[in-house]
Amino acid sequence: MTPRPDAPRPPAQMWIPPETPAEMTTRLRPVRTRHPARTVGAVAAVVLGLGLIGGAVTGTWLTGDSSADTAEENVYAEVRTAWHSVPVDTLFPRKLDGDGAGPGGADRVWTRIAVAPDGDCATALDPLLTKALEPVGCTRVLRATYTDATASSVTTVGLVFTEADEKGMLALHNRFTTESLGERTDLMPRTFPAKGTVSAGFGDEQRASWTVEVVTEAPVVVYAVSGFADGRAVADPQPADEAQAEGATNAPAQAGLGHEATGIAERIEKGLRGAVRKGTEEPR
Repeated sequence: MTPRPDAPRPPAQMWIPPETPAEMTTRLRPVRTRHPARTVGAVAAVVLGLGLIGGAVTGTWLTGDSSADTAEENVYAEVRTAWHSVPVDTLFPRKLDGDGAGPGGADRVWTRIAVAPDGDCATALDPLLTKALEPVGCTRVLRATYTDATASSVTTVGLVFTEADEKGMLALHNRFTTESLGERTDLMPRTFPAKGTVSAGFGDEQRASWTVEVVTEAPVVVYAVSGFADGRAVADPQPADEAQAEGATNAPAQAGLGHEATGIAERIEKGLRGAVRKGTEEPR
């Protein structure tokens, strides 16, 4: 029934928009039907592009045990061919729980509103960031956009799968650290806006805070970039670490957008770790 004209409207900030339809966010590349003889190998293969050959035990990225004996060469080789076999809902869950992830340890909940088609670095990333990643080679970029429970912020999170080995990823990590590349505004990751959602106006000028993490235990770079859902431009974007620092007073910091970027990126990476662990426990 249509409400009377003077009826009060529900608070707009509590409305969470439906996810963009499938035809507007093409699904990740489908997996070919496997031959029955390969089924056993498929079960043992690690999902999310971080597989292990023969159920080998993973290293610190998976277990946190620095003394773990790893099969790094096998892990890296498998990642470069297996990333496209993961279900999108496993790679980018429809809902992320951010217990204690907000400013002051406040809880956060994020809802996925769009998933991008898999793409290459030149399409998905800024040219300067693409150039910075050239030493490790880019296999594919996977992206999704989330909004918070009040639909007041939006965050694009991405996974860059590379062609590098452990030595190459370590070199890139060291370069990002020593040269502070992750803090340069001209190397901010691009957003993924989606029509019909609160991220429709989330473009380059709306980027407010970001994080880029080069993983050394697997050929993956994890990033996230956040902004306001109302489409406002941000003149002084801040790296997530700075936006989360005590005493930070600019708009991204006050709105907790550094926490948004970091919280979502950490949970997507944690999901990779969990999927790898689960994959290694599957019977062969």
